[in-house]
Amino acid sequence: MSALAAVAASDGPGGTGFFASVSDVVAHVWTAATTPVDPPSAAVVVVTAAIALTIVVVTPVWRVARHLVTIAHEGGHGVAALVTGRKLTGIRLHSDTSGLTVSYGRPRGPGMIFTTLMGYVAPGLVGLGAAALLRQGYAVGLLWLLVLLLALLLLQIRNWFGLWSVLVSGTALVLVSWFLEPAAQSAVAYAVTWFLLLGAVRPVLELQAERAGGRAPTSDADALARLTGVPGLVWVGVFLLVTAGCAVLGAVWILGPAPFGA
Repeated sequence: MSALAAVAASDGPGGTGFFASVSDVVAHVWTAATTPVDPPSAAVVVVTAAIALTIVVVTPVWRVARHLVTIAHEGGHGVAALVTGRKLTGIRLHSDTSGLTVSYGRPRGPGMIFTTLMGYVAPGLVGLGAAALLRQGYAVGLLWLLVLLLALLLLQIRNWFGLWSVLVSGTALVLVSWFLEPAAQSAVAYAVTWFLLLGAVRPVLELQAERAGGRAPTSDADALARLTGVPGLVWVGVFLLVTAGCAVLGAVWILGPAPFGA
C-alpha cells in the first residue's frame, strides 16, 4: 500500500483536522522510512545498474543527469565547511552543471583543505552510504533521507537555477516515496544509488581532461595544490581513488548477500 493510500484509509469522518492529518502523514512517513523492505530480485538490481551506467556513459543524457552529481558535490563542500567551523553563506548551482559554495573562515589550514577536498568525493561517499542502507533493507528510508537532505540544502541555495534544480529533484523523490508501491520505490532507490556510485567517477575523469587542456586553472585539485604544495594531479588521483573505491565497495554491498539478521 502506498503512503497516500495508507493515510486515506486512516482518515474518516471523525478526523480531528489539519494537525491530526499532519501527524498521520509524519507517522506514516516515519513508519515507511524505518521499516525494512525485501530487496528486489537480482534481475531488477542488474537492470537498475545498467540504466544508471547508460545514463553516465551516454553524453547527452549525462549532461542533464550530471546536475544531480553537482548537487552532491556542492553539498559536500557545504557540509565540510560546517563541520570544520567555517561560516557557510550560500550555494549556487548553474545550468552548465558547475556550482559554487561560498564559506568564510581561515583561508588556509585543515578546514579549508577538507572543505575543498570534499566536493569531488562527496557523490561517491553519498552513494556508498546509500548502498549501506540498501544492504540493511532501508530502500524507502533512503528515499526519504535524500528528501530531507535536499530540503536542508535548499536553505543554502542562492540562485534561481539552483532553487529549481533542488526543488525538481526533491519533488521527484517525494512523488516516488509517496505514491508508488514499495517494490517500485525500492527499484528507484537502487537506481539512484547506482547512479551516485557510477556517476561520481566521470566528473573526476572530465576534470583531468580539462586540466590537461589548460581549461581548469581554478579547479578543486589546483586549489588543493596551492593550499598544500602537493601537485594537482596527485589530488585528482585521490579523487579517483575515493570515487572508484566507493563504486567498487558499494557494488559489493549491493550485489553481495545481506548481512546476518538483516
